[in-house]
Amino acid sequence: MFTYNAKYYLKQAQNNSKSDTAKNREQLQKMLQDLQEGDIIYVTDLTRITRSTQDLFELIDLIRRKKASLKSLKDTWLNLSEDNPYSQFLITVMAGVNQLERDLIRMRQREGIELTKKEGKFKGRLKKYHKNHAGMNYAVKLYKEGGMTVNQICEITNVSRASLYRNLSERNK
Repeated sequence: MFTYNAKYYLKQAQNNSKSDTAKNREQLQKMLQDLQEGDIIYVTDLTRITRSTQDLFELIDLIRRKKASLKSLKDTWLNLSEDNPYSQFLITVMAGVNQLERDLIRMRQREGIELTKKEGKFKGRLKKYHKNHAGMNYAVKLYKEGGMTVNQICEITNVSRASLYRNLSERNK
């Protein structure tokens, strides 16, 4: 649960229904919109106000830009209500760990893609308009017959102009 200058009071949802969570996020967004310079947000626990480390960093950045502060009662290391070098240090370390985690995920993803390409399993995203796509083939047929405008063909076949022209260009190569 957290409060904001007694104007807002958001409490932890008693059950885990989606509507309660969404409602609390809406209240959080409203509170952040109304946040003014010098305001202090008191939080009992950071897990009640943020969904992830990245979410926490974005929240802290927003609060700082509005020249307000955030104070956690449970996570006493976080106190943005004053220039606290320990809080700043821990936030910086957490940001570094968060960046490292993102980089490691990207690296593992690249390695996985390279491995599956070598095994011949990775082909990338499948094309929407493959060679057996009935709508595209019909659109090309109508285009080559020449009895209709491109706009009419696209409307009938539900194929975009750009896709039709791209497909025609690929077929002419």
